[in-house]
Amino acid sequence: MTSAPRRFPPYPIHGVRVLHMKQNCAPQFAEIEVDFEPAEAGFVFEVARDLTVDYEPADALPRFFAAAALGIEEQLRLPEHGVVIAARVVLRRARADTFGSHDRAFKIAGHLAARQALGRTAGAADG
Repeated sequence: MTSAPRRFPPYPIHGVRVLHMKQNCAPQFAEIEVDFEPAEAGFVFEVARDLTVDYEPADALPRFFAAAALGIEEQLRLPEHGVVIAARVVLRRARADTFGSHDRAFKIAGHLAARQALGRTAGAADG
């Protein structure tokens, strides 16, 4: 008998912080903090209204945030996690750097944030 996939997140998971930084000939930098909240179904990503990021050009920030959202959703949808996504994810903090921030860096940060949140619920799946 196989059990139904568990819903993710099963409860609120706040303060998931990720700093993704690589220093080489193609530097990468992205720092995010997100909250995961249970939702009815699917995946919703929001940017907190009071979020401010000291970065120029500021018009790049929506792309960075969209890349983080994509990274989170992609990671959660991987079949090996065995979850049904029912999540509202809120970006609470972000930091970018002129010499390493780009879409790919934020997408990787999103992957890492989702893995961290999944890890926080791993014990709940065993219970």
